[in-house]
Amino acid sequence: MNVQLIIGNKNYSSWSLRPWLLLSEADIEFVETRIPLDTDEFDERIGTYSPARRVPVLFLDGEAVWDSLAIAETVAELWPKKNLWPTDAGARRHARCISAEMHSGFFALREQLPMNCRAMGRKVTVSGNLGSDIQRIFDIWADCGKRYGESGDWLFGNFSIADAMYAPVVMRFRTYGIEIPKASAAYAERLMKSKAMQQWILAAESETEVVENDEAGQ
Repeated sequence: MNVQLIIGNKNYSSWSLRPWLLLSEADIEFVETRIPLDTDEFDERIGTYSPARRVPVLFLDGEAVWDSLAIAETVAELWPKKNLWPTDAGARRHARCISAEMHSGFFALREQLPMNCRAMGRKVTVSGNLGSDIQRIFDIWADCGKRYGESGDWLFGNFSIADAMYAPVVMRFRTYGIEIPKASAAYAERLMKSKAMQQWILAAESETEVVENDEAGQ
């Protein structure tokens, strides 16, 4: 099967990181096509790939699948031996819940802490809804650690779609210096040490485009 993933800037595009990391960690070969966000090039090319005019988009033998969670579900379905959802039914339901929660929520975090891999050391004021979003994420990670930590270093022991969904959050905390509680620090460190994550960061830091709306903090 020919697999092609259309992504935006690696520095900024949190939604692109999710399926990119999923495919990379699952060792599924794919061709990457990058279109820089907020450019004339993006406006001219994106309609060729996505009816929603957004990234990411996965092409499977020329058939488009868009939206990061839809892509993740499709990949899990097509490569069942990769076990991209936990094999235990209860853990699988739990993983789906926290993945969907990340996909549809955390609006304050998205708005006030945009992913920006190059902006190390930026500071923002954490209060109100942003503080609540951050605490909820810490609670999710701690709960997973208690339930599944003995099985491995990822949220559900082995790498899963849930880890791909929360990877951009770890990047945000890294950028803005958000202190991670001891109970979850090992998980964040595990994700950052991933070979695929290191490759993403290296590529992101080499990009030169600037998206002003995603340049938060001082």
